Amino acid sequence: MKTKQRVYLLMTIPAVLLFFLFHTFPLLQGVFYSFTNWRGYGDWDFVGISNYINVFQDRRAWSAYGFTFQFAIVSTLLVNVFSLVVALGLNANVKFKKTLRALYFLPNILSILIVGFIFQFIFTLFLPQLAEILGLNALAVNILGSPDYAWLGIVIMAVWQAVAFNTILYLAGLQTIPGDIYEAAAIDGAKPWRRFWSITFPMIAPFFTINMVLALKNFLMVFDHIIALTGGGPGYATESISVLIYRGGFEGGQFGYQSANAVVYFIVIVALSIFQLRVLQKREVQQ
Repeated sequence: MKTKQRVYLLMTIPAVLLFFLFHTFPLLQGVFYSFTNWRGYGDWDFVGISNYINVFQDRRAWSAYGFTFQFAIVSTLLVNVFSLVVALGLNANVKFKKTLRALYFLPNILSILIVGFIFQFIFTLFLPQLAEILGLNALAVNILGSPDYAWLGIVIMAVWQAVAFNTILYLAGLQTIPGDIYEAAAIDGAKPWRRFWSITFPMIAPFFTINMVLALKNFLMVFDHIIALTGGGPGYATESISVLIYRGGFEGGQFGYQSANAVVYFIVIVALSIFQLRVLQKREVQQ
């Protein structure tokens, strides 16, 4: 037993050290610098909680938070709806089921930046030209150049790519439902919609919880999609918190200030995730 324990320790300690070195230590550094006026180089001084106070008084930060939450909430809802619909379709008795599952999962393994550049071409050139050919002049515009509609382009791209992963999770949940239950429900005369609400959805509730939490967390941290499609523009219309922190910290010489912004952002994401888990898990118990 002692030999096994030593082996486990020898295997675990390097992983723990690497995790601390590349995750925990940078996190602690960020918290430390959030109380300074460090610009990312040179000397620095402690400024206390003034960075945190300035974050709550920064209109650009509030605008970035507003856009991020708007984008994350809409994208999370759409992803879970489309993922569940696709999973139900793939779980049915259809031909080429395995091939279709592989095709639907393909977007998840593609680089976000590459997908972003492809969608940028679609929104800026392909769709406007197609709309002109079809005589739909109202649609012959580049939505990425509109402060009011550019965020919709980011939502479309993000949802298209995220559906793949969430679909796999829902498929795993659907595999756990015994077929006998559906047979009994069919004998009792239950319609497909009733079978879905009374059997399918309650029994995949844990997978719904996981998908909702992961999707919202990932969309709140949106970065690559924006960099590839709009760069945060037009103006600051599609600037998320992650983009603001990156630009202000690494390009604007506000490393200490944006570290405070990152700490606030981290607390917000953790709080929302915990709130989601508690609410959705209560619903699981009630069902």
